[in-house]
Amino acid sequence: MNRPAVMIGVGEVLWDLLPTGRVLGGAPANFAYMTNVLGDQGIVASRVGRDELGREACKVMQQLGLTIDYLQQDDSRATGTAVVSIGPAGQPTFLIKELVAWDFLQWSPDWEELSARADVVCFGSLAQRSPVSAFTIERFLKNVRKSGLRICDVNLRQSFYSCEVLRRSFQHADIVKLNGEELIRVASLLGLGNGGEQALAKRLLAEFDLRLVCITRADRGSVLVSPSETVEHAGFRVKVEDAVGAGDAFTACLAHHYSRGCSLKETSEAANRFAAWVATQRGATPPIAPEQLQNILTGAALH
Repeated sequence: MNRPAVMIGVGEVLWDLLPTGRVLGGAPANFAYMTNVLGDQGIVASRVGRDELGREACKVMQQLGLTIDYLQQDDSRATGTAVVSIGPAGQPTFLIKELVAWDFLQWSPDWEELSARADVVCFGSLAQRSPVSAFTIERFLKNVRKSGLRICDVNLRQSFYSCEVLRRSFQHADIVKLNGEELIRVASLLGLGNGGEQALAKRLLAEFDLRLVCITRADRGSVLVSPSETVEHAGFRVKVEDAVGAGDAFTACLAHHYSRGCSLKETSEAANRFAAWVATQRGATPPIAPEQLQNILTGAALH
């Protein structure tokens, strides 16, 4: 691909209420922002309330260089929030408010047009916790052209997932990305049996005819498993500010490189560097100047 790819994050947009203050978040918004930073056209498809937090979300998204043309407005439901606690190693836990605007995503002519021109769509299980949004996301994925790449970033949060949602998601996906703990839970729910990460990943690949399974391991790197190749990366030791958004940065870098036909080794190296750098910053959408990006992807910014 020799042009900026159209990369859509569809699902939740919310405010992460961190101990240090609130920052805009939600995996789809984080993904879209990071793909923009990498030189693609990142677009958020989500829904916010017509309230103060919704207006602020629109303002911040525009300041981040994201269009709000596909951000729906809800007259009766609040903009989403998540209380975030940061553990000793910088790993976040979330308490996510229910029955908010993004639980009621609506299929629309605008979203039909958007999905039809997407090169990459990233979606997860969290936004499918409500039947309304699950239905809309499925329609969105079905409308993506056959050459489009669908990435399921699992994101198991609280009790907001089920075997049915996971099966349906994986049936629509080309790539599944999840962390080691999520892999064990997914394997148990789907009856994939026991075994190590690579064995479970290969069963997941075969069960859903996937192109790639990506397992992230926080500061211990990642493993990418395709039908023909396995690439492990040891990760980078960095001083973690908070790990919010690091996984989304990994997914964005994965999408950027994979959609351009880069090798799994090259993709893995770049994605681990990018995610590690984001973990050294506060929040999921830290400012990144163009001249910084090259330093991040070559590793200079990690030292």
